[in-house]
Amino acid sequence: MIGRLALPLARGFTGPHDIGRKPPAWAAMAIVAIGFLVYPAFASAFAASNVAFYLLNIPMALGLSLLWGYGGVLSFGQVAFFAVAGYVYGIVAGNFPDSAWATWLGTLAGLGATALLAAAFGYFIFYARVAAWIVPILTLVLALLLNTFLGLTAGPQWTFGQVALGGYNGMTGIPSLQIAGLTFQDYAFYYLVVIVVLLLIVGLRAWVNSQRGQVLMAIREDAIRTELLGYDVRLEQLRVFVGAAILSGISGLLYVQWGNYITPSVTSLSQAALPVIWVAVAGRDSLVAVAIMTFLLSLLSYELSSAGNQYALVIIGVLLVAVMLFAPEGVILRLARLRPRRARRIGDAA
Repeated sequence: MIGRLALPLARGFTGPHDIGRKPPAWAAMAIVAIGFLVYPAFASAFAASNVAFYLLNIPMALGLSLLWGYGGVLSFGQVAFFAVAGYVYGIVAGNFPDSAWATWLGTLAGLGATALLAAAFGYFIFYARVAAWIVPILTLVLALLLNTFLGLTAGPQWTFGQVALGGYNGMTGIPSLQIAGLTFQDYAFYYLVVIVVLLLIVGLRAWVNSQRGQVLMAIREDAIRTELLGYDVRLEQLRVFVGAAILSGISGLLYVQWGNYITPSVTSLSQAALPVIWVAVAGRDSLVAVAIMTFLLSLLSYELSSAGNQYALVIIGVLLVAVMLFAPEGVILRLARLRPRRARRIGDAA
């Protein structure tokens, strides 16, 4: 049993479909993981909470990397699934404040609602064979429609049991996840986020190097030929679309645990663009690169905003333009591939 689980994970680290396939890279990743695990021993609860905020965006970015980088389908609507999971969790968990299972029911309901929305929306996209260039527009429209709707929910008619959606003021007082009497706040929440992110990176890395991942990349390269080989291209794309939505939902659930609130602003145009920027700047067909860049750009955005800089998003946008002009494959992928090229040149010269 252990061998069956270890083999896919080993292939995930040695497979060709991500950077960091050799022991030195594994050691570096292990050091980084250990660093995150021991960080709370040297940091305040406030600092750990901030780091958790930078990390909780990573699942959403990983989902977009799967969908866009490995699957060839760009989406601007990942924040819509982020919001659905957060709002549904708040409604369900908020209506059973005294139940030990309320937050677990909220988690399942949030992810379930996200999956259903993605399945319904994705079905009409992929089974109608919508052109690839139209999909980003449709997903952006989904996010903006949800943003508009949530902004109009300020009245008492938008109260579900004890929970009010709150319109542009948002939903507040969302309960934190509890397990066996342990409430995930401060350091406990930090460790929850770190463990979730590490597990997702390892699991998704193994998946993209599996047969299913190779089928997805084949669809990206030539959908017609892949279909002629007997694969149901539309079903495969729908599965990945739903999977990416669930990953966005995980980020949404972690977000409402972090701040105990959520507002319609999470689905705004600027927020919809951020995951695309994170993935594009990093290198969209590398999960490790996307995870690193999402953390760094989330940190940069927070620091710029905290310093009173009103042009944080403009600066991030300029960075995106520069990357698209000078390193279209992504900054981290460019750096990762630069060293092998230099090694080959040195070998040829010798």
